[in-house]
Amino acid sequence: MLLPYFMDFQTKIPLVKQTTNLIDYNANVLLLGSCFSENIGEKLNAFKFKNTQNPFGILFHPKAIELLISRALDDQEFIDKDVFFYNECWHCYMAHSKLSHVSKPVLLNQLNEALFLLKEQLKKASHIIITLGTAWVYQHKNTQLTVANCHKVPQKHFNKYLLSVKETSDSISTLANKIKLINPKASILFTVSPVRHIKDGFVENMQSKSHLLAAIHQNVTKGVSYFPSFEIMMDELRDYRFYKQDMIHPNATAINYIWSRFKDTWVHTNAFNTMKEVQDVQNGLSHKAFNPTSTAHLQFLEKLKLKIDKLTEAFPHMSFK
Repeated sequence: MLLPYFMDFQTKIPLVKQTTNLIDYNANVLLLGSCFSENIGEKLNAFKFKNTQNPFGILFHPKAIELLISRALDDQEFIDKDVFFYNECWHCYMAHSKLSHVSKPVLLNQLNEALFLLKEQLKKASHIIITLGTAWVYQHKNTQLTVANCHKVPQKHFNKYLLSVKETSDSISTLANKIKLINPKASILFTVSPVRHIKDGFVENMQSKSHLLAAIHQNVTKGVSYFPSFEIMMDELRDYRFYKQDMIHPNATAINYIWSRFKDTWVHTNAFNTMKEVQDVQNGLSHKAFNPTSTAHLQFLEKLKLKIDKLTEAFPHMSFK
């Protein structure tokens, strides 16, 4: 059988460009959730968009995000009873271990600074992007708290269970409604992380992702948006070569591809030229000269400085090192 002259070896998810409240260089983006939210955040950083990423570190499930948003908006500061000492370090079950510290006062100060930052960003963000990683949660047996991070405390101290679709949907609805009360103009965008949580089990991971997807889509009709990061990974990039060596996390190629799809859908076209100028500067800053004292290189540095001055004058929030 003769093959067609051209064959398309990829099924592409049709995405429609957003028509309102697109991300540009006046936008202020808040990103919360799993490690994939930080992948997108790194892209926003690289192109010098205003953004804030996970003040409390990586958060994997919706209950953790809901509890912190509620705490921030209710001005409920962290106190001694909210932290614990384990393995020669102070921790908080509501935060990632990156905030943990050997000093209790330092930890409490960091937690309350993060709480203040979260509230301020929730109030002024133009876009709030929430990436959910799993519907599996751990509940501390003594306190009944659904924790954001176990901090390597033995599993015997927790009950592990899967949030139902209703529980997940209710959590999403609660946090979205709280955000709308304080910032009704913000665009709230959910996505599901393509990171594979196979430590829970292969079937269990897909069950978890399905609960997240079903719950988000129950809320899309209530004023939140959805971007299909998970589906792009599963259907457009349907190959293990797009994973890191651990076969769990998307690699740089996959992240760049998903970012390009996100940019084409959610970033305003009026930002594209500035993005190119920023990229040119970033490339220039990473350039290693063969002869740093040559006339050609000094002229190159002078032109690069003029580009930086032009960008920072137009966008004072930008900073280049």
